[in-house]
Amino acid sequence: MKAFTQVRARAVPLMRPNIDTDQIIRIERLIDHPRGSLGPWCLESLRYLPDGQPNPQFPPNQTRYQSAQILVAGDNFGCGSSREHAVWSLVDWGMRAVIAPSFGDIFYNNCFQNGLLPVRLSETDVTAIAQELQQATDPVLTVDLHACTVSTPRGQVLSFSIEPERRDALLAGLDDIGMTLRAQSAIEAFRTADAQARPWIYI
Repeated sequence: MKAFTQVRARAVPLMRPNIDTDQIIRIERLIDHPRGSLGPWCLESLRYLPDGQPNPQFPPNQTRYQSAQILVAGDNFGCGSSREHAVWSLVDWGMRAVIAPSFGDIFYNNCFQNGLLPVRLSETDVTAIAQELQQATDPVLTVDLHACTVSTPRGQVLSFSIEPERRDALLAGLDDIGMTLRAQSAIEAFRTADAQARPWIYI
């Protein structure tokens, strides 16, 4: 998993509330498009017109937001089903962080298993960031996981909180399995000792 330390990148506001995982990636796209190739289909219903052409009203399609790596979203982003592919599609699209007032719980947890940083800020702060991006000549944000801060184009610095274990895992680029394997020597030592104390367990 790609480590997340600090990302300074173009950011795009998409301030719709309740964007669910089915909107992020439609289930039929999962049949023929494996992980690593879902980017073109991320937010498909918003991103394209019925004829397949890019929707000019969809902010990420606008020139000023091209190649954005940070999404500034509305409340309850990623609600709905437990579809991990929603996170995969955002990562495949090029996103490294999503900033929103709140997230669907399962989506939030899936982010940490795939190197995508979900940043919770107050609705007031998220709205202010979105407005600033719309007005800025260069809509760039800096998300610093070491400092747990978001810096805006005008130089405002906002702090966010994150669970220490999850922060450490993202900084190291490790999912839950990777974090567990950090203790591999201790696990093996326990198994060796336990096999001697309780050999019937290992038959």
